Amino acid sequence: MYAVIETGGKQYRVTPGQELLIEKLPLDEGNEYTFDRLLLVVDDNGQPIVGTPYVQGANVVGTIVRQERGEKILVFKYKPKSNYRRRQGHRQYLTRVRIDRINATV
Repeated sequence: MYAVIETGGKQYRVTPGQELLIEKLPLDEGNEYTFDRLLLVVDDNGQPIVGTPYVQGANVVGTIVRQERGEKILVFKYKPKSNYRRRQGHRQYLTRVRIDRINATV
């Protein structure tokens, strides 16, 4: 069984027991979070349930494992012929979530 969830403006394919990095959620470690924006649920028989746009009555429950930060990316602004150069780094705040179960009662 797997599901496609939407969080942080992105879509993720998740299965129970999987860990994934998503945009920061304002919760502490060990708390449970329920994802209710499911776009697709595929059961153990391979039968898909497609949402319009979301699957009604289905959710995914996950546990917050850790709050962390992503890799540093460099932002470099440059304008030719005017001696304008700016370099700045950025590290995105992320949340590591372990998917516990998929509830699809449709």
